[in-house]
Amino acid sequence: MLRSHAAAIATLLESTEPSIRWKVRVGVLGESAQSKAVRALREEIRASARVRALLARRDSQGRLQAKRGVYDKWQGAHWILASLADLGYPEEDSDLIPMRDQVLDCWLSREFYEEFEATGKHDAYKKTGVPIILGRPRRCASQQGYALYYLITLGLTDERAHHLAERLLHWQWADGGWNCDKKPAAAKSTFIHTIHCMRALSLYGRRFKKPDATAAAGRASEIFLSRCLFKRRSDGAPMKTEFTKLHYPLYWHYDILFGLKVMAETGNLEDPRCGPALDLLEQKQLPDGGWPAEHRYYSVSKEIKLNADYVDWGGVSKKQLNPWVTADALSVLVRAGRCSP
Repeated sequence: MLRSHAAAIATLLESTEPSIRWKVRVGVLGESAQSKAVRALREEIRASARVRALLARRDSQGRLQAKRGVYDKWQGAHWILASLADLGYPEEDSDLIPMRDQVLDCWLSREFYEEFEATGKHDAYKKTGVPIILGRPRRCASQQGYALYYLITLGLTDERAHHLAERLLHWQWADGGWNCDKKPAAAKSTFIHTIHCMRALSLYGRRFKKPDATAAAGRASEIFLSRCLFKRRSDGAPMKTEFTKLHYPLYWHYDILFGLKVMAETGNLEDPRCGPALDLLEQKQLPDGGWPAEHRYYSVSKEIKLNADYVDWGGVSKKQLNPWVTADALSVLVRAGRCSP
């Protein structure tokens, strides 16, 4: 049923966060991303307090300093670039090149090109490289997948983008997805790794006209669509409770809103198997027209520590609108024809 969400949209358009206004104007109201007004708004995003906080730990060479490396949760360069991509940060900012090189030096290092046969967890960690267990590469490919996605989105790609895509295609399992589980019995791909690889390869295929990448993303989509984005195929029950809750940011996690967002990006949202997830998303709407963040995966700290972010993303409340969740929910429902802006 087509609904009006004018009150929620009006609330978000009054936000002090330029990224929220950008998400609504482009993703919900359909303004051109290339219009003069939207380009000016993206410059506001570049100068915003949130972006300044995320980038505050760059050194004199522009490289982000973290405790261990680019994947430090959630303060390493990998996660900061991922956040910038979602915030609408302007494309082709040369100031981000040192951070780009940080993540590419990591995710394209020699160990990701070295493979060895293993029989299980007990010997999968004995060597550097990607273990092959029962013919399947056991690799956390969401790392390379997410990097490919945000580097394209931020306009920071060079020839190494093709190397990231090649690794993803090389590691794809026969069922269409990816999995890092070292147990030999693990024979099905996971939502966690597949969603980021699928999203990246779809964008890469469109941007660089690579039909093999587009086809790979299409095969991956069936992993989600065959399960209505959150249901077990055996009995229709939710695969995991956390998949049915709303979050922002998700980092490497998964929920129905992110699944729907990626389905919209990859051209799969019109598939009727997205219907149950869309219905569940609509059921979570608050009386004020917005959507809550029902759970979160971060704390907030200026210090570098595990699972801490440098900024607050609106907290958690079952009764209070979260602007980040609401902006994404409205965008999905508009694309699905269930929201009249």
